Formats: sequence, structure tokens, C-alpha cells
Amino acid sequence: MATDAAGFPVTRTPAGVLRSARGARDLAALDARVSGCRACPRLVGWREDVARVKRASFRDQDYWGRPVPGLGPADARIAVVGLAPAAHGGNRTGRVFTGDRSGDWIFAALWRAGLANQPTSTHIGDGLELTGVRVAAAVRCAPPANAPTPAERDTCSPWLARELELLPQLRVVVVLGGFGWTALWPVLAEAGYRLPRPRPAFGHGVEVTLEGPRGPLTLLGSYHVSQQNTFTGKLTEPMLDAVLGRARELAEPR
Repeated sequence: MATDAAGFPVTRTPAGVLRSARGARDLAALDARVSGCRACPRLVGWREDVARVKRASFRDQDYWGRPVPGLGPADARIAVVGLAPAAHGGNRTGRVFTGDRSGDWIFAALWRAGLANQPTSTHIGDGLELTGVRVAAAVRCAPPANAPTPAERDTCSPWLARELELLPQLRVVVVLGGFGWTALWPVLAEAGYRLPRPRPAFGHGVEVTLEGPRGPLTLLGSYHVSQQNTFTGKLTEPMLDAVLGRARELAEPR
């Protein structure tokens, strides 16, 4: 497999994403392969333009400008799945949900839930450690207007599918927002989970338990930690804490 200047394996087509994801033997290998993906030309152009032009307040920083891998240990029993990196957040820092106000919300909530060792995530190397949880996005590149296309979502889905497969103790997936909720169903079907018909509609606090090859898996819906939701009060800290508390309860070994 060819590598780029930074040493990441390069993938250029949807078929290549599928092969590369399935061939990743562990999370470290998967993260490297995600970081070298160039399969969606529109997203590649956008993320690299943003990294080159930069926001004025970050003009002295080197932007990551790549797809953003997940974060968290392989023994995680909980996964948190969001939409996509922010142009000046994850696309700048190289860490999912890091460097923007959405990240401020989710990592503070993970800390309150006892799943993170600190309430902030500002940059790689800041000391953040997650326990029992893996955080990822349905689409790994920052999209224009925060709106990936359905084709971009589907091209990216093998990365998420393999990531969840590489979490052998996974019991709960907290899904942030309707986009992630929609993106997750085909991923779970491919993994062998029996899906309900009709599929449950997304909503905050919605809880759905599926049977699959590794036992039950519970999906919990939460409004996304977007500024639109948090500024307007559609999502509050107690609401988010309740979902993560329920996730911890469901993830406890039995």
C-alpha cells in the first residue's frame, strides 16, 4: 500500500476504503489508514483549503488537514459517534471533537461521567485519557457547511464499521444527532445485528437494543453537541449527563 509524505497509507477510492478498513488488524493500524484516506475529492479539497488558509486566530498553528481518527481504548464498552470533524476543530488539531465548542461539551460530559481524566481536550499531548469509551465520527473529514453528502457518508462507513468491530467489549453506542443515527444502521446490519422494522426514529433519549453476533448492543440517541443545540438550550448539560449515565449503567459487566 502506498504511503503519503507523513507515512500514512493512502486510500483513493470507495472500494479501497473497504479493503483498507477490513485489513486493519488493530485500532492503531486503522487510525493510520483513516489518516491517509483521500477517497472523497470534495472533502479532500475542502479540508486542505481550510488547513492552508486557516482562521485568523489560529494562523500561527499547523493544521492537521486530514481525516480525523477515533480516540479511546480497545477495551471500551461505550462508543460515542458524532457527525464529522469541525473545519477549525478536529481538522486543525487532529483529534476528534477537539478544538471547538462541541468538543468542550462532550469531553466535559465524559469527565463528569467518569470516562475521561480531565474535562478539556485542546490538543494532542494535553494529557487527556479516556477510560471505557471510544469517540469517533461517522464521517472523518471536515465537510463544507458541516454537511457531508450521502455518498460521502457511505464511502466513509467502512472505517466506522471496522472501528466498532475492533471493540470486542462494546455494549453501548451513544449516537449524537440524526446524521449519525442514520449512518449507523447499515454499519450494524453489515456487522450481523438484527435491525428492527421499521427502524426507530432518532430522538434524544431514544433507546434501542439489538441482538447480534457478540450479544446485545444498545443504541442511545442524544441531540448533537452542536453550538446551535447548546446555545439555544435544545441540549443541556443535565440532558447529556443523563444519556451518558444511562450508557454507563448499561455498559456495566453482568
